[in-house]
Amino acid sequence: MSAKSEPSAAITAHEQDPPGAPAKPADHSVQRLQSLDAYRGLIMISLAFAGFGLAKSANIFLKQDPDSGFWLGVKYQFSHCQWLGCSYWDMIQPSFMFMVGVSMAYSYAKRQQLGSSYARMLGHAFSRAFILILLSILLMSVWGKQTNWTFTNVLGQIGLGYGFLFLLWNRTLKTQSIAAAGILIATWILYVTYPSSGLEAQGDLAVGVKADWAAEYHEGVRPSWHKNANAGLAVDRWFLNLFPREKPYGFSGGGYQTLNFLPALATMLFGLMCGELLRSQRRGRDKLKILIIAGVAGLIAGQLLNLTGICPMVKRIWTPSWALFSTGWCCLILGALYWIIDVCGWRRWSFPLVVVGTNSIAIYCMAQTLKPFTARQWTNHLGEDVFTFWGALDSAWAPSVQACLVGFTFWLICYYLHRNKYFVRI
Repeated sequence: MSAKSEPSAAITAHEQDPPGAPAKPADHSVQRLQSLDAYRGLIMISLAFAGFGLAKSANIFLKQDPDSGFWLGVKYQFSHCQWLGCSYWDMIQPSFMFMVGVSMAYSYAKRQQLGSSYARMLGHAFSRAFILILLSILLMSVWGKQTNWTFTNVLGQIGLGYGFLFLLWNRTLKTQSIAAAGILIATWILYVTYPSSGLEAQGDLAVGVKADWAAEYHEGVRPSWHKNANAGLAVDRWFLNLFPREKPYGFSGGGYQTLNFLPALATMLFGLMCGELLRSQRRGRDKLKILIIAGVAGLIAGQLLNLTGICPMVKRIWTPSWALFSTGWCCLILGALYWIIDVCGWRRWSFPLVVVGTNSIAIYCMAQTLKPFTARQWTNHLGEDVFTFWGALDSAWAPSVQACLVGFTFWLICYYLHRNKYFVRI
């Protein structure tokens, strides 16, 4: 899985010119999209640095001042919403899914140019999907006593949809648009027609929903979209119990469902459309304009569905409104980075992001398995109070300092890999 070759960043590989190389006035299909590396790096740094520890530090400061608007805002942005809504931290996974689609537009166009047949590329896509699912299960099982057969991890969700995404690669924009709309509409119909949806106001401890939680977060939410009382849970209670388990699967504490991969496939498909746009021969200004229009349209459509009650915006079950709203933000973020880096040519500043973006699988695996070990090495060698700089900082900042030092350790490893042209790939 490791190679000393052209950069190919794992699940979101797009095998073009080395990052940092000057843009060439040649075929757009072979020019590396450095803004995508930067976007991937931004998301991976946020994840590997554990949100810079800001949510944990915010909790400590809020104990001192519960009404602090600043720390309440910080906590919200660096934590997952309990049910409805969208925070920066909620955008981590949709950004992953979206970038997979963008990358596919480049990766398989390059493979096609190098002479790969459709059958060979199809085999590669489904083998990659299988490896991603396997890696997801292994990472989810690291701290367990047996195999953890769950598929809600981002790698598992990508793997479940990746092969189907490839089947829509190189199709017309009309075909892809119809497919995306069909996926979202089918998801909506599945949820709203499921006959056993919904919880009473007092919640249900049998599915991990307390009365006070239900009263706060289910208010105004139609029964079809209640936590652990929807079509997605019904599918999981059948599907996940097909695998060997210590005890029968009952529910997810966070309300996440395997079925999320279906609307998330639409997110990846929107990314594929954007990738084809950026790979096209249109002018950079025109590409940016389309990305902005698409982004704003996604935000408006998602919010309208949410505010009218037709489909609430819930990331944890990837409702169709969430797919549209989060894609809107993804388009705007990618558009901004594309304009700054690839069009205007301001590339140097993005190097710290590119270092991580071109080795996303490596840093993801480190972040999932080595955070406690790495933090322990800092305290073993520099003392228990290293994260407060030996008493120089308020102890409330310790979680943030720890997260940043641990994340920086992973960044240094990625820098070493990048400098020596080693890129982990699948």
